[in-house]
Amino acid sequence: MIETDVIAPKLYGLLVAGGRSRRMGQDKAALPAPNGQPLWRRTCNLLAASIEKTFLSVRPEQTLPGYNESDGVLIEDTIDNAGPLGGILSAFAKHSDAAWLVVACDLPLLDKETLDYLIQNRNTEGYGTTYKSAFDSLPEPLCAIYEPSAASVLKERLNAQKYCPRRFLVDETEQVRLLTLPNQHALENANTPEDLKRIEAIANQ
Repeated sequence: MIETDVIAPKLYGLLVAGGRSRRMGQDKAALPAPNGQPLWRRTCNLLAASIEKTFLSVRPEQTLPGYNESDGVLIEDTIDNAGPLGGILSAFAKHSDAAWLVVACDLPLLDKETLDYLIQNRNTEGYGTTYKSAFDSLPEPLCAIYEPSAASVLKERLNAQKYCPRRFLVDETEQVRLLTLPNQHALENANTPEDLKRIEAIANQ
């Protein structure tokens, strides 16, 4: 028998910046990170340092302050009221043969080490790879790699109005590789002004 190496699907980055940010009271993507950059640009730069090509998931009417084409290609989330799942499926609709490293825009403490470790330990034979939450050990849906094989299952869940990507990762646990975070604070997310103050305090320690 002749053994052949299986070529892993290409990996693209997807920054999810299209959330409504209702709890924050303003667009989280435009908020300043601890280094002063808008959160969306800081995260884009991290993705670009680790991945060949980066895309940005946005609402059809959304604008990102300071955006230019060199930051990445915009993908409009055309699936109404499905949250991040809509952005992920819109990305698969553009490039169905790619795997997607999906990252939220509201992670001010995300670092390159966290992204690189995820990529290095990628499970190309299942539905994806992600981290266990440092808070509750559940899968982190918005710092995760979704393989092309996950697309059809995600579409079925959309049709069944099951919109939660985390629940998908929990339900498909046998097909998902769960990793331990190398930096326990990397995925602290900023949903409210109070969250942002707490994260700024951690960054200044």
